[in-house]
Amino acid sequence: MALPKLFTRSSKHSTAPAKAAPKKAEKQPRSAGPGARGWPRRGGGMAQLVPSVKQYRGTTVQVCGLWPFSSGASSPMIGVPLGRHEETQATVCCDPISWFQRARLISNPSAFILGKPGLGKSTVVRRMFIGLSAQGVHPLILGDLKGEHVKAVRALGGQVIRLGRGVGYLNILDPGQAVEAAQLLEDNGHPEDAARVRADAHGRRLTMVVSLITISRNNPPTDQEQTILDRALRVLDERFDGVPVLKDLLDVIVSAPDELRQVALDRGDMNVYLQETRALEATLLGLTGGGKLGEIFSRQTSQPMKRDRAVVFDVSSIDETETDLQAAVLLACWSYGFGTVNVANALADTGLEPRRNYFVVLDELWRALRAGKGMVDRVDALTRLNRSVGVGQIMISHTMSDLLALPAEEDRMKARGFVERSGMVICGGLPASEMPLLTSGIPLSRQEQQKLIGWQDPPAWDSRGVDVEPPGRGKFLIKVGGRPGIPVQVGLTSLEKGPEGVNDTDGKWHSTPETLLESAAPVLPIEGGTL
Repeated sequence: MALPKLFTRSSKHSTAPAKAAPKKAEKQPRSAGPGARGWPRRGGGMAQLVPSVKQYRGTTVQVCGLWPFSSGASSPMIGVPLGRHEETQATVCCDPISWFQRARLISNPSAFILGKPGLGKSTVVRRMFIGLSAQGVHPLILGDLKGEHVKAVRALGGQVIRLGRGVGYLNILDPGQAVEAAQLLEDNGHPEDAARVRADAHGRRLTMVVSLITISRNNPPTDQEQTILDRALRVLDERFDGVPVLKDLLDVIVSAPDELRQVALDRGDMNVYLQETRALEATLLGLTGGGKLGEIFSRQTSQPMKRDRAVVFDVSSIDETETDLQAAVLLACWSYGFGTVNVANALADTGLEPRRNYFVVLDELWRALRAGKGMVDRVDALTRLNRSVGVGQIMISHTMSDLLALPAEEDRMKARGFVERSGMVICGGLPASEMPLLTSGIPLSRQEQQKLIGWQDPPAWDSRGVDVEPPGRGKFLIKVGGRPGIPVQVGLTSLEKGPEGVNDTDGKWHSTPETLLESAAPVLPIEGGTL
């Protein structure tokens, strides 16, 4: 007897109905893969490889008809080209003068660069002043401690002034070009401008003498000593024919003229005058006799600075261990440079010379700040009026900790103000411990902080002798106020790279040294052969 259709042959002892056979699903086309587009069928638009679309750049007027296939760049296109945006690959142009004068993006033409050593801070500075030089702005590198900018300035046809022990001298009592400029202003009917030039030169000379005494003593001179120095400089200008040096200033104080005895309040007692000036004479004697600051400031200026071209003060011959001498030379170079800028502005204001703009580079700022008490005030006075005198400036240091490692709280607050007052802050790789200090003056998002921390990592281990760059070399974050930062990868041209490029700072390592496996001495001939 045939089985009912509701039961299968294997279930003759079961009363459960058999499951209905599932309906066969319609076959769907399978995608070509994660790297493809469309479906593999006729009219499906399948493409195994999606080609990259060419990108074109144009103005808003030119690309307006391509909407919605156009997008705005994430960085300004005004200024010196630095490199490409790390995320969008758009060209990033940036420098403090262009962003202040043309783009109106910052309130004053200044910048501050922070970053660990070896990540390219000097490369960014060189790229900026080379580009600005092509726009007619004269770069002034007022103290190059490592000789990193000498090649670039020479390539620009600029002036290289060498300073160091037995190398060159800078007379801090030299008014520079102020005397000639003041006379020229008077001859052309500008007596008030001439008086301002002379007063500025006098103030800068007094400030430098006080600064050298501060570095020599690690403590500033007293108010009475500063008054004596001020009056001694005026007496020296009235009685001395020519350009005086520190030895001449010391001779004026030792000779005890009536003008100095009056401000010393000796009440006619010579012993009181000698007591008041004893410490001052001892310090000046050390500055003229080759103390810890050497004889760099005791002779006439070996090479006067010119104001119509790029200038670099090469102080690389000073040893790294002589921190006091380095700080003194840096301050002297800054004062001398800003004094030259003031002379140029005074002549341009009266139409006697064409207007010149300068880009001042203040490198290794932390060295000068640690030289002694009161040095922060000196630096603050030198750098505060850059906007009013038509000068763009950039200051360079390693970390915020360097600026805040000062004993006095008021000095730490003023040093932090250097960063807060800057029109833009350019940050390279920094350790995580710097983030609380940095964010106290610069608003940084969590992502921006992590980016800076990642850039300071060391390169990967490599035992093959291959030059492996650290991940953060050439990468910087440009911050302007609370705006999102612009991450840029600095790109170098063929003239900047290589052993002959202006960015080469390892020239002493290019030649291969002799090893124990190589002959270190010439072969000497002997009888019967060679030795």
